[in-house]
Amino acid sequence: MDLSAYQGIIFDMDGTLVDSMPTHIKAWQQTCHDFGLPFECDWFYSMGGSPTINTAIALLKKYNIDADPQLLVMSKLRHFDDINHKGDIIPATFSILKQQKAINKRIAVGTGCYRYHALEILTTLGILPLLDVVVTANDVQRHKPLPDTFLEAAHAAGMDCYRVRDGIIGEFRAFKQ
Repeated sequence: MDLSAYQGIIFDMDGTLVDSMPTHIKAWQQTCHDFGLPFECDWFYSMGGSPTINTAIALLKKYNIDADPQLLVMSKLRHFDDINHKGDIIPATFSILKQQKAINKRIAVGTGCYRYHALEILTTLGILPLLDVVVTANDVQRHKPLPDTFLEAAHAAGMDCYRVRDGIIGEFRAFKQ
């Protein structure tokens, strides 16, 4: 893919730049155990990239449970905090990031992860110094799968924003500098 026409690149974090899903899955598994909820690994993988609150709401809805999703969120975040190694760099994507940064492209990360954890992961893996912008679940009202995270990252980086899906480019909306 020729990226020379673009002002910068916005990467998703979990599952694109960093393989952190096993850590999120482990924290959710422990949370389900705490609350006596069934744990379906494939279902949690399908929720990958969603902010924790959205996953908690979906989990309660899936099992028709009337409970405060914040209780699940607090448990999941506590378990996630307790895990020391939160993920590994995905080499192919990181290589693209480094190539684009080397030619002075603006580099952003948009993630459904909360800011505290995103910064911890990006710092631990040595990615944060390469980034111009980081947009997290704390920075938007409407979370993924809605495009607001990536639109905000594009805006903060002073870029136009396009969606690339299966090699096909579609414009969300353009931000003018």
